[in-house]
Amino acid sequence: MKVEIFSDIACPWCFVGQVRFERALEEFPGKDDVEVSYRPYQLNPAMPYEPQPLLDYYLARGGAAFRDDHARISDVAKAEGLDFDMERALAVNTFSAHRLMWLAERDHASGVQHAVKHALMRTYLTDGGNVADLDTLVTLAHQAGMDPDRVRADLASGAGTAEVKAAMRHADQIGIRAVPTFVFNGRLAVRGAQDTAIFRQVLEDVAAQSTPSASDTGACAADTCST
Repeated sequence: MKVEIFSDIACPWCFVGQVRFERALEEFPGKDDVEVSYRPYQLNPAMPYEPQPLLDYYLARGGAAFRDDHARISDVAKAEGLDFDMERALAVNTFSAHRLMWLAERDHASGVQHAVKHALMRTYLTDGGNVADLDTLVTLAHQAGMDPDRVRADLASGAGTAEVKAAMRHADQIGIRAVPTFVFNGRLAVRGAQDTAIFRQVLEDVAAQSTPSASDTGACAADTCST
């Protein structure tokens, strides 16, 4: 079974959905036959590369509702073992981070891409790090087992730019409009941070070649996150 996870590093629901899916996968008897890969998506491609406080950026754009929505998401995340800190988080463009994800997939096994994805989302949503900063990306890559000198050279040269843009166009062409979206075997899309039990049922049903049902829940689209 192949599972493609479309998500953005800046998306809090994406991190919640990812850990719920991973918990379901760990419980799934056929987990060793499941290949997971991560696909790029940007909620706000126009986000500046110069970081600024996340809450200030979105309060200026959308008002207090952003703070309230993300406070609720943070409470849900805490129940999943994630500690989001929106007061520290920096609003910054995630395209370079997606390029790092592409490099991880190109050069390493899926476990490295998984480790990089977790590190990037933790850096953005918990640690208040700048995921557009070259030194930060190189450090995270090195910690995940990548060659830091090669990563630095590749990111500085623009490697992966065309490929990530093409992957984002593909996401648009197949109808990805909100994240996280989980695509199973290229034919079944499940959107949102579903409960672990739902993901487990989807895995079982796809393995049995039946079609499960799941309602949209916990997703982000175009700078907005819904519960």
